[in-house]
Amino acid sequence: MHQANTRPSEFNEGFAAGATLGKSLRSLPVFNAPAGKAQGSGPVDPNIAVGDRQIAAGKKLTNEENAKRKQNGLDVWDMVLAHAREARFPKGTDVFLFKFQGMFHVAPAQDAFMCRLRFAGGVTNSSQFRGLADIADQFAAGHVDVTTRSNLQIREIGPQHTADVLMGLVDLGIVNRGAGADNIRNITASPTAGIDADELIDTRPLARQMHHYILNHREMYGLPRKFNIAFDGGGRVSTLEDTNDIGFAAVRVNGEVFFRLQLGGITGHKDFARDTGMLLKPEECVEVAAAIVRVFIDHGDRTDRKKARLKYVLDQWGLEKYIAETEKFLPFKLRRLPLDQCEPRTTTIARLGHVGVHAQKQAGLSYIGVSLPVGRMTSGQMRGLASIADRFGSGTIRLTVWQNLLISDIPNERLEDAKREIEAIGLHWSATNVRAGLIACTGAAGCKFAAAHTKTHAMEIADYLDQRLTLDQPVNIHVTGCHNSCAQHYIGDIGLIGTRVGEEAVEGYHIFIGGGYGDQQAIGREMFRDVKATDAPAVIERMLLGYVSHRRDDEECFHDFVARHETNQLLECFSPTKVTP
Repeated sequence: MHQANTRPSEFNEGFAAGATLGKSLRSLPVFNAPAGKAQGSGPVDPNIAVGDRQIAAGKKLTNEENAKRKQNGLDVWDMVLAHAREARFPKGTDVFLFKFQGMFHVAPAQDAFMCRLRFAGGVTNSSQFRGLADIADQFAAGHVDVTTRSNLQIREIGPQHTADVLMGLVDLGIVNRGAGADNIRNITASPTAGIDADELIDTRPLARQMHHYILNHREMYGLPRKFNIAFDGGGRVSTLEDTNDIGFAAVRVNGEVFFRLQLGGITGHKDFARDTGMLLKPEECVEVAAAIVRVFIDHGDRTDRKKARLKYVLDQWGLEKYIAETEKFLPFKLRRLPLDQCEPRTTTIARLGHVGVHAQKQAGLSYIGVSLPVGRMTSGQMRGLASIADRFGSGTIRLTVWQNLLISDIPNERLEDAKREIEAIGLHWSATNVRAGLIACTGAAGCKFAAAHTKTHAMEIADYLDQRLTLDQPVNIHVTGCHNSCAQHYIGDIGLIGTRVGEEAVEGYHIFIGGGYGDQQAIGREMFRDVKATDAPAVIERMLLGYVSHRRDDEECFHDFVARHETNQLLECFSPTKVTP
């Protein structure tokens, strides 16, 4: 087994210096901002001005809105220091404000913090991976999770170490400002951007520009509710742009590449982003996104958090009014073109393009998609992956929305060595058709809203199925713990949402089927209710055996099979008497 290089470097010395600085918190001064004033918020904060108008109209703002009016969440650093110095957790709406710094107090699931990060387009590198492994070891639980937004989360951080972690991240070049609360979340982009032979455009520069625009514009923080943006370059691995508040989807028109503008995706509320009919040049995307957010700032609901997402403004106004308001923030009019006048996407989305070995468009190079058990890596595995990325690739590591990662730029003659190294650290470069599409949120182990231990149950489902059947078609199984649907259960071939079952309130799930994305876009329909977690693996096995037994031919995928049957027909197909083991 190869041992990661532990030779000191300027990078590691810098991190060590930052960690040492973090230990001296008691000597750092703490200055409190005047009550009712957002420190450094500037002369006009449009988010505050909107609240003023709603109050003047006789409306009652939510507790979170009132908290943002009293203290800008970007300016709570002194509060973070004070709490860390006293090893104290925040209370009340301060819990919400800490999320502006990417720090989530996840009690009662765990009496600890989770820290969410930011990586433009999900792209990171070996140096950051090593540094994050050190942070996880020194200040957290020694592992890191990949999320469904091409991002990372560090878990089980003690209250005395919040500032240590945040300073360590900045030392690594990771700025996670606004990673939680009512802000724009991690900007996602095609994970194979720049290396995909079939892509229409490399989306990395756009993701990076959007990332830095947000970091440098304070009005992009403190929105009515959280906000998601994604760029899809038309390649073989989807970024699920149609599930975002703003989705940019690359198309070609008369040989030139543009982006279709989609708005209002929020699949947890059973809605995909809608095509607006707008066609954007790549260089217009960031400016248009900022204008769309400004309209949302001015008109999003700040009185009811259940109706505060962009979708509900669109439902009330319609697309045409929203676009008209957006154009008021732009120095140009948006061009319109019907979708059917764009050249159809010629590249079929590769549902297994995020795992295994795949050729890059650069001659002689390939990338390896590494399978991670429901997105989790130990610190030791992170150091091992960093070493593999350095020794066999360019040091680049690409996170995906499928809770795994890609190591790119590997010479073809080094692939077998790289694969052996991946196996040596306890991971794998391939996955079964069940595990490749297995997604699970944090669940009850680390989220107060979750009704079930999703990651544990997802692994139990995969273990059970892999021992009993071999699928020749990929199937996406999404396991989410609550209504927030972080694992996007409505778009899975099979989706599970946590619940409590029976008088004893044991952990269980409602099971949905037939969801999809892209050219298979669909919201799953409920198939079974109140299934105990212990029974879920066998129920899913019965569903998959029913599919295999009754599909038209070997080429029919699970999604298409479900789509051509009514629910009562599927219940008949999935009954114990109708399946063939």
